[in-house]
Amino acid sequence: MDVIFNCTNCEQELAVDAAAAGSEIQCPTCNTKLVIPEAEAGEPKPASAAPPSGPIPPPPDGGALPEHSGAMATSAAAKVHVHFSVPMHDKPGETLIKKAAKPLEVAAKDTEKKIRTKTIRHTDCIEVGKDKYDDILSEFLQRVGRENIISINAINYTHVDMGSRALLSEYGVTIIYVG
Repeated sequence: MDVIFNCTNCEQELAVDAAAAGSEIQCPTCNTKLVIPEAEAGEPKPASAAPPSGPIPPPPDGGALPEHSGAMATSAAAKVHVHFSVPMHDKPGETLIKKAAKPLEVAAKDTEKKIRTKTIRHTDCIEVGKDKYDDILSEFLQRVGRENIISINAINYTHVDMGSRALLSEYGVTIIYVG
């Protein structure tokens, strides 16, 4: 036989085997520690009780029995009493689903500036035998501004020199910035 009682904190209806009366459990809804009360004499019998013999009495409101009342009314499923109650709280519960952040595509469209990239190769900065890589890189970084730079990544690459047909290893940078 089950003991049916409500949690003292959240009013969740609980059903526990009567053999556990007097022991302490936690409410599955609010985790409050509860002592299982003793079974009362007037509690309903468990669902395993024998089916009533004889004809099924009419409903208390005087209405007609449903057509399927014969076999269905005497089945075990008809005798199972399910007790549900909605827990009531004084304060609002915590929000479990937070508002999602905007996708990057939407966030990028909301701003006037766009994320851009610039690759500066060392080979492209040699003018008439003079290496101007540092000057060109410094000028570009100053023009963009420190607050707009997202990242600077060093790159190494290999290319074929058209004049000597030799394989040359070179370097440069890729700059990702807002502008």
